[in-house]
Amino acid sequence: MTRGADVVMQTLAAQGVKDIFALSGNQIMPLFDASLDAGIRLYHTRHEAAAVYMAEGYAQLSRGLGVALVTAGAGLGNAVGPLLTARASDTPVLLLSGDSPVARDGHGAFQEMDQVGLTQSLTKWSVRVSRADDLVEVITKAARVALEGRPGPVHVSLPADVLMAETVMSQAGPAQATDPTNVAGLRDWLDAAQRPIVVLGPALNATRQPDLATRLERSTGAPVVVMESPRGLKDPSLGALASVFADADRVLLLGKPLDFTLKFGAAASKAGWGVVNADRDEISRARGNCAERLTQSLMADPVDVARGLAAGGASDRDGTWCETVYAACAKRDDTFGQGVIHPNDISSAVQTALEDVAAPVLVCDGGEFGQWAQAGVTAPSRIINGVSGAIGGGLCYAMAARAANPNATVIAMMGDGTAGFHFAEFETAIRENLPFVAIIGNDLRWNAEHQIQVRDFGADRTHGCGLGEARYDQAVAALGGFGAYVTKVEDLTDTLRQAIASGKPACVNVMIDGQPAPVVA
Repeated sequence: MTRGADVVMQTLAAQGVKDIFALSGNQIMPLFDASLDAGIRLYHTRHEAAAVYMAEGYAQLSRGLGVALVTAGAGLGNAVGPLLTARASDTPVLLLSGDSPVARDGHGAFQEMDQVGLTQSLTKWSVRVSRADDLVEVITKAARVALEGRPGPVHVSLPADVLMAETVMSQAGPAQATDPTNVAGLRDWLDAAQRPIVVLGPALNATRQPDLATRLERSTGAPVVVMESPRGLKDPSLGALASVFADADRVLLLGKPLDFTLKFGAAASKAGWGVVNADRDEISRARGNCAERLTQSLMADPVDVARGLAAGGASDRDGTWCETVYAACAKRDDTFGQGVIHPNDISSAVQTALEDVAAPVLVCDGGEFGQWAQAGVTAPSRIINGVSGAIGGGLCYAMAARAANPNATVIAMMGDGTAGFHFAEFETAIRENLPFVAIIGNDLRWNAEHQIQVRDFGADRTHGCGLGEARYDQAVAALGGFGAYVTKVEDLTDTLRQAIASGKPACVNVMIDGQPAPVVA
């Protein structure tokens, strides 16, 4: 007998899926069983949101599809938040959820609810399967929708009786071929500019599209920057880009929405704007924000367009403008601690550690400390908490990085506020043998909100944002991992070496002087 659950897992395996991030529950246990015969590994988390965050991180680092599996009702409810993050980061995530039986619709079945209604505003496509015979087609389409055009999350709701129904394994129809994009007009538009800037969205960053920015710069002669933070031009990893951005006469956005991060087009108020996006709504939004200044718009896959532009020969454009933009981007706040540990002290130690290992992966998560990490540390592969502004997925991203590449050395930098969201996943990391090093910059508060209080209401009106003196390191050691507590700058380097060498999920709890995010001009 071939069950619906078997068809789901075999179809995923045929799509190249090897790993799924899951939290068990009544309705999805047939899928747990079917994964055995399909040869798919399940990583079992402690919270449904963690499973989706892991799928997001895995998709970014594997440059493929990330799959999460949760149960119905509250299980799906717990998983909804990270869909917002995956949507904003343009990450292809397939969320599978259990569901109440189709045969009991309207009868008040256990956890009966409109699950598609819960997720559809946050996904590219949400669907409930009502017949086992439709499973191959739906799962195949879901994977395709998640990956094609503007990547993003999809949700497939799988009723319990559909998963147990007897069916047959069929073949999905062939995917439709797409025509190559003609980029000649776009190239001419860029060539006519004196001071163009190309801005790439999250799906075109160096982790997901290695060397693309370099090849684009070579072929267009234009400076190329990646924007994937909600702070936009104020992203500390972009240095003082804002100081020169307004001088651009043409701005080309490849997969980057024209939104608040670019001041709705006012960031370069005299420039002509060009937008390439596979999402029709983003084209319309850009037109609404820029009106007649939107002189180029193309609804197409920005990765394909970028590759087309990068395929040309080397540009003969003078390099002065590129040098100006990159010099601005390279500016940093070079403050270090005086008697206390400054975030830059940690960044310096982490950079040294990452340069000394094979397959380094950097995860940055959190508010103010996360911004210092983004500005002060680089690695060939990096995940940040992204444009959505949500924090808390960092530990999950770190586990996903090891699942995607068992040979990676993963360092995750986060604040003490961030660490608390999914701290229980250290147990998951230990149980599933997913070692990484988490560095907690511990300033005993929700520092981003504390800084807002200081700035907007006065230092004498700060309250409600303090955190306790928790020994996160001891908690991780008690779970079976490596824990270390650091209060002196001179201990950072050796402690990081020990944490990496332990081969365990590690927590380095560093007491820091809480600072506002770096600002350079």
